[in-house]
Amino acid sequence: MADIKLRIYFSDFFNVKPEDIESHGAFNISLINDLPLFIDPFLLFSSKNPEYQKLHEEIINYVIFLKRKSLTNLPEGLIKSWFFFSEIKENWFGYSKTGNNGRGLGVKFASSLKTNLTTVFKNFGQEDGNSAHIEKLTLVQNGVGKDQISDFTTNLICGYLAKYTEDFSRKFIDNSKLATFTVPKSRFDYKTETWAADQFLLPKYGKQFVLLTPINMLSKDEVWISHNDFVEDFTGILNSVPNVQLRSQIDNYFVSFLPIEPNKEAIEKAIEKVVEKFPEILDVYIKSKEKKTDEAAKASLEKVKEAQSLYVKHLLDLVNLVNSQTDFYSTKTDSYADGMARVLFLKHVIEKQDGYRIFYIKGKPLKREQDLQIMFKLTWFASDFDMNAEPNNGQGPADFIVSYGSKDKSVIEFKLASNSHLEKNLLKQAEIYSDASKATHPPIKAILYFKQAELNKVNNLLKKHKLENCKDIVLIDARPKLSASKA
Repeated sequence: MADIKLRIYFSDFFNVKPEDIESHGAFNISLINDLPLFIDPFLLFSSKNPEYQKLHEEIINYVIFLKRKSLTNLPEGLIKSWFFFSEIKENWFGYSKTGNNGRGLGVKFASSLKTNLTTVFKNFGQEDGNSAHIEKLTLVQNGVGKDQISDFTTNLICGYLAKYTEDFSRKFIDNSKLATFTVPKSRFDYKTETWAADQFLLPKYGKQFVLLTPINMLSKDEVWISHNDFVEDFTGILNSVPNVQLRSQIDNYFVSFLPIEPNKEAIEKAIEKVVEKFPEILDVYIKSKEKKTDEAAKASLEKVKEAQSLYVKHLLDLVNLVNSQTDFYSTKTDSYADGMARVLFLKHVIEKQDGYRIFYIKGKPLKREQDLQIMFKLTWFASDFDMNAEPNNGQGPADFIVSYGSKDKSVIEFKLASNSHLEKNLLKQAEIYSDASKATHPPIKAILYFKQAELNKVNNLLKKHKLENCKDIVLIDARPKLSASKA
């Protein structure tokens, strides 16, 4: 079995010690695929670091500038200049499942932001007794999404991230791996009302540069001020409205929109009506979140540590296992045979080499297929094949397409048995993807299960649809195992 030195992380590609990245305070990103982390602007606001506080202040000043400009009839060119932003893909964070390419902030973002800054958020920057937070823009149904806030924040502090990365690069990276890059929209000049570009000496990866991000800016899943949190805690927020008369008015208005037995959707719609009528309820919520700044930093750090454990430590354990225990990285046949062989290698490592442990965090199994698929891709990447994760060929994204080109192409779907849509996915989804991508082999479907009940569910589905003997479906047992000495 070949022992191959594999490159996955920033430290691998630029020959630096992970400990040096850690001492700089940065996250050791993967240069294979985006990781689902993002910058939470609340962590800038609540930080004791004066540089972070200044960054937050600059973000708020720019949004106030946009609010002032939104009151006028702007020509298309200025809207594009001030409201449109490309994704800062060079930091390798986000929700992209193919490499690091995202959609950026275009017409929809600009329209939503411009409208809301003149209506429900017309008091932005002038909140009574509160600081301003751009996450506030996510709290209404037709507002800005959390991923857009992350992209917006990253754009507005891009100059800082470039300088932060340059400082690390000059100290730890060989000059042969660096180049001088022009970073557009590095800072905003309020005198000329234009974005200025600056040059930085940065790590070079292909034709693009790479940006490092401080760990203490990052979070996972949700920002501290979020729409989901606002909805879930709405009753508590309502009870904390200090003005008794206003609280009664809001409560009465809220109840008037609720049916007798409201479901979650009905409650959310009623809350949206309340926000339209009483936007000050948002400030009550934000003030309650400001009182828990220490909790915000602690919760975010915990999430990022879990991400580091999953995407770095556990992933490296998996890579080392398949590299040392199987011929995973030396398999070279057609795409179906290679894909199936690698799935079976993973099955062997997970079931027979204690690889199941990799899919547990603090004793609990993975809940998100996205995490499983990211780990699968980062493990797989060394293939000689053109292996693309989440390519979209017209019918929605497949998990993986493995190919030697247009004449040899296979689809691989990785699923959790706990997926509530497993039956639908099992029967139709992969076949649709295969047809859309003109695959030349049957789709491979790998299903990971953590409990006997999940295995029973899958077996019942296979029996129901007469798929018990389908060679293209691979079940992988990730249940905890007894050690050989105790078995």
